[in-house]
Amino acid sequence: MSWRLNKPKILQSKWVLWFQSFINPVESEIKITTFKGFVQELIVRMKKVDVSGKGAQLAYFFLLSFFPLLLVVVSLLPFFNINQEHVFRFLQTIVPTEVFLLTQGTVVEVLTTYDGGGALSLGIVGTIWAASRGMNAILKTINEAYETEPKMGIINRGWSLVFTVSLILILLLALAVPIFGQKFVYQLFEFLGVGASFYVFWNYVQWTLPPLLIFGVLFFLYWVIPYTEPKVPLFTVLPGTFFASVSWVVLIYGFSFYIKNFGNFTSTYGSIASVIILMLWLYFTGMILIFGGLLNATMYKRYLAKKMKK
Repeated sequence: MSWRLNKPKILQSKWVLWFQSFINPVESEIKITTFKGFVQELIVRMKKVDVSGKGAQLAYFFLLSFFPLLLVVVSLLPFFNINQEHVFRFLQTIVPTEVFLLTQGTVVEVLTTYDGGGALSLGIVGTIWAASRGMNAILKTINEAYETEPKMGIINRGWSLVFTVSLILILLLALAVPIFGQKFVYQLFEFLGVGASFYVFWNYVQWTLPPLLIFGVLFFLYWVIPYTEPKVPLFTVLPGTFFASVSWVVLIYGFSFYIKNFGNFTSTYGSIASVIILMLWLYFTGMILIFGGLLNATMYKRYLAKKMKK
């Protein structure tokens, strides 16, 4: 009788022990080729890499680089015959509405008060200074996840410069494609005799372009950043890229929903509410990027383990 009464407690104890052993595995005993082993390896890597701390570090440097980056992009707009309004429209597609609205005043000030070449030079210097440290943190974190040897600081800074310039070019391309692409596609539809269907098609393109752009940028970063020999196979960076891209889109709408329905930052933080909201969003963004890198690193180790078995 007493055994029957204690049976639920025994079962509960077994489940607790199993859960504890699952989240605290012995690394040498992990069979990464199995689903259980894959999850355990991912948990181990998450513990080694301080995801929360590194996310906060990235958020800080992202904040420093956000406005200088806008300044550089806007300073280059006249060379591409692009209106500043397109910058606002693009920003609204890649950041939560509340983040954009609460920081709109600062964005407008940055975009309208630059003084030509001087501001452009300062913007480039400020962006490289901030982004090189933010990207350096990403480089170190992801390579730590891959358990690779770090390279010299000057090499990391060089890659940071390359990534920053690449990001500026990608942003300019993202702003230019909807403008010039719209004219070209409209003429193509008119030539084919289906001009009436153009606006439906173009609305679909405008909704799908930002997520595809995010996916492409993340895929490039996740593939280039790891210092592995040989280079990580392309398919091993797909899981993290897909996770980070989808999570980013979910974060945009989920963050807006939370701010509208539950968040009351203005009454708590007053005039600095916009900064707090922006930092919070950048913090979550940083953690998403790091977790995507950890997912790819685990996938890469699983690939190597399977390769050794053959």
